[in-house]
Amino acid sequence: MNDEIRVDPSLTPFFNPQGIALIGASADPNKLGYALARNLVQSNYPGALHFVNPKGGTLLGRKVYTNILEVPEPVDLAILLVPAAAVPSLLRDCGRRGISAAIIGAGGFRETGAAGAALEEECVAIARKYFIRLLGPNCIGIMDTHLPLDATFLPPPPPRPGDVAFISHSGAIMAAVVDWARGQDLGLSHLISLGNQADISETDVLAPLALDAHTKVLTLYLEGVRDGRRFVREASKVSRVKPIVALKVGRFASGQRAVASHTGALAGRESAFNAAFWRAGVIRAETSEEMFDWARALAWSPLPKGRSIAILTSAGGPGVTAADALEINGMQLAELKSETVARLKEILPSAASFHNPVDMLATATPEQYAACLGAMLADEGVNGALVIIPPLPMQTAGAVAKALIPVIYNSEKPVAITLMGDRLIQEAIEHFRAARIPEYRFPERAASALAILAQRADFLARPAIDPQPLADVDRDTVKKLLQPYLEGAIALGNSVPLPAEVINQILEAYGVPTLAMRLATTAQEAVQVAEKIGYPVALKVASTEIAHKSDIGGVLLNLADAEAVAQGFEVIYHNVHQAHPEAEIEGVYIQRMVPPGQEVIVGATQDDQFGALVMFGSGGVEVEALQDVSFALAPVTDDEVEHLLQTTWAGRKLRGYRNLPPSDRQAVIDILKRIAQLAADFPQLAEIEINPLRVLEAGKGAAVVDVRARVKHG
Repeated sequence: MNDEIRVDPSLTPFFNPQGIALIGASADPNKLGYALARNLVQSNYPGALHFVNPKGGTLLGRKVYTNILEVPEPVDLAILLVPAAAVPSLLRDCGRRGISAAIIGAGGFRETGAAGAALEEECVAIARKYFIRLLGPNCIGIMDTHLPLDATFLPPPPPRPGDVAFISHSGAIMAAVVDWARGQDLGLSHLISLGNQADISETDVLAPLALDAHTKVLTLYLEGVRDGRRFVREASKVSRVKPIVALKVGRFASGQRAVASHTGALAGRESAFNAAFWRAGVIRAETSEEMFDWARALAWSPLPKGRSIAILTSAGGPGVTAADALEINGMQLAELKSETVARLKEILPSAASFHNPVDMLATATPEQYAACLGAMLADEGVNGALVIIPPLPMQTAGAVAKALIPVIYNSEKPVAITLMGDRLIQEAIEHFRAARIPEYRFPERAASALAILAQRADFLARPAIDPQPLADVDRDTVKKLLQPYLEGAIALGNSVPLPAEVINQILEAYGVPTLAMRLATTAQEAVQVAEKIGYPVALKVASTEIAHKSDIGGVLLNLADAEAVAQGFEVIYHNVHQAHPEAEIEGVYIQRMVPPGQEVIVGATQDDQFGALVMFGSGGVEVEALQDVSFALAPVTDDEVEHLLQTTWAGRKLRGYRNLPPSDRQAVIDILKRIAQLAADFPQLAEIEINPLRVLEAGKGAAVVDVRARVKHG
């Protein structure tokens, strides 16, 4: 992987403008043009600042120019805060003036319908003609607390300078975050409102923020991404340098397309985003609160070298709550060494609890808090600590905070503080925030933050490598096999199913082991085929119009002789005609029965934003009910294959479970890689699904029991 982060120089005016012209500045305090002018002046922006309005005059002690063409140098960033209809002509003036960047704040574009979309396209065409980069339209603007620059129309004051950048698709969310950050005393470095993303997208701004000296963590409010694979490439590089935490909304969009396979049904947009985020190292938050909880921890805390956490508390109930929360979040309670326990016994009264969680009792003093935490952090088996400070009967939380801060500073292990309460903990909150130590109101939030630090450490430990294409596959054969069906899909304007024989040939070309399958069109022919293959055999209806064959009696297993095969042939025809009288039946497939084994599903599909996805999970008839599946972008790395197996019960069970012996895990890994490569090589393959893949005992391989696939046009 090329880890070098490159910043497009055309974006420089948004991050370090030499001069700004506000077109639409207003002397009317009730208009946004006044609010933006006020913020530009009050932010003490160090570059040149110019106001433009056809009425001229003065504003906030500065001359107002009547036309952008009159504005003197330097000016490389224009802010257009005018009605949408006026934007195109003013944008042309900016181009003639030589301005290379513009922020369009007005609404009334694509978000309003077809006419607005056409207006937005006109603005993009003008910008391209004059080599202008656009932010927006329909956006609040940008803020840099360190430059400083407030190019928004939000009410003052801005948040204090900090180390968390916030990128938002929603202007309203950004406005709320700014006000919330002020109340929480959370410092922010940059705020970028993307609006409609007619030009600049979330992907474009990742690199500049990654190289910004003041930014420690990037946070994103996303409603989608424009170019999924480009986002993954850029985020993969950036996240190696600085953490990215994303809140992706719009999970439950209605109108999901109808699909013919389990893979397609389960591969919604969110599965694709989860797979993309995992590859790129983007940390996905479920709520806005989580996003900023985690951002503070990532910005202010060292990363742990493991997942063993010590809990220090002066109350039993919160300690138990914290222990549960750590387990839920994939962490574990550290086992304290005997020397550590002995030291704790020297510090605390005999009635205290000396084993993790360590309960100092309600009489704990600030000095005991500090001494106990120091002893626990010195323990080699402790990777971090969660400290709980409830309201104390004889001490103040502020005094405890002051005692703990030096101990935390002198440790290279993360410490998350839980300050329980409200009015009685305000002094402690101020002390911890000033010291840049993450504090939370409840143990669950602190445990979650520690888990994210561990997740970040795990990501950085993964090798930064791109998936390597498989060499031992026959792409030319697959291309020839698909061609006639692609032509059919184009003619029909829809996806078309592939016959089972063709799918088997495709799998064989990619090195996926298949069972011999023969088609019989009469009962007599079925008996002849079965005797050649060898008993026992399985019979399956051959029809591309039937997706779930076993549901309608279209599959018969373990047929041991000629009589059973002949009768089975007739039974399958009868069952299918009863369930789907209109279905076209080509005949019946005869397959050799395979030994018992674990049944899993391996599939692949194409996502509109991220391309090929591969799926793995529990197979058989209940796959959609169980939904024990995981997805990865295709092709896959070794780490991604391991992630697919570790995040599913089906994958974990391959190592053996109770009386089940270990299955051939390596055969599954190999097949997953080959199916992923197939899907990546041929985006025309709308979906392919092996269900079930029967995995035999370790060293004995796996067998494709049933498979279906479809190709699409375009």
